[in-house]
Amino acid sequence: MRAYHVTDHETPPVLTDIPVPAPGPGDLRVRIAACGLNFADLLMQKGTYQDTPALPFVLGMEVAGTVDALGDGVSGFAIGDRVAVFGGQGGLAEYGCFSAARAVHLPESMGWVDAAAFQIAYGTSHVALEHRARMQPGETLLVLGAAGGVGLTAVEIGKLMGATVVACARGADKLAAARAAGADHLIDAATQDIRAEMKALGGADVVYDPVGGEQFTAAFRSCKPEGRILPIGFASGEVPQVKANHLLVKNLSVLGVYWGGYLAFRPKVLTDSLAQLMAWHAQGRIKPHVSHVLPLDQAAEGMELLRSRKSTGKVVIAIDV
Repeated sequence: MRAYHVTDHETPPVLTDIPVPAPGPGDLRVRIAACGLNFADLLMQKGTYQDTPALPFVLGMEVAGTVDALGDGVSGFAIGDRVAVFGGQGGLAEYGCFSAARAVHLPESMGWVDAAAFQIAYGTSHVALEHRARMQPGETLLVLGAAGGVGLTAVEIGKLMGATVVACARGADKLAAARAAGADHLIDAATQDIRAEMKALGGADVVYDPVGGEQFTAAFRSCKPEGRILPIGFASGEVPQVKANHLLVKNLSVLGVYWGGYLAFRPKVLTDSLAQLMAWHAQGRIKPHVSHVLPLDQAAEGMELLRSRKSTGKVVIAIDV
């Protein structure tokens, strides 16, 4: 089968032929229809992600496809079932073997591209805003990186939860995408002062931050008393440092969010969240924004779209759509 293979962290991955894997105990083998790309794939390629697999491995954290074979001990799934899987790796290939515990059945109403773009981005934002921040209707939500894969979903879910949503992104095109997702106010990070703009709006109750760096600092200073700040990732490449005395003065909370981490210690958080998100999708209340759909032989171009920040929402690799 063809697979986008990482053999070391110093050279780019290559599309190559490797054997079709056999499912082990508890695994599903999936004929992969589509794979969603994530910023974490870029970190994994370099070996800097917290869950980087041992070399060699196949990139691609989340997939949608059809169950092709069952390992020993698998129940609840049958050959031919349509599934989405957060596998953590192995998605940029024609077939992959994944733990059945990481798979969910897909409703017929959800197509392959939507399914491949769904779990990580929507799951991260929903768990962050509802489970971690306990955001309430009427609160003000500031979303940094608001046109990115997770940022747009935070705008959408924030509106569904009744927040006033302020979207911060770079450039008119990205801000237009955030406006279309439901943002009430827009801040151009390239030309406007985040702190000054938020002060004029009365400050933030909740900050959703996949960017880090200087934008985190500006957003931190924009918080109302008892504000909650959600570090999601560090696309800027700079991990901010927080002074505890500043937290104390305004009674602020910094609440880390690693969606995949819940699989290890509290998976029900994810399953309950995905059930709600699937229901919202079926009702037409949320819809993944996918700016690019590319074939497997253009996976490198897809990764470059993320690296150069030229995409909005998600980039999906169509393998057998």
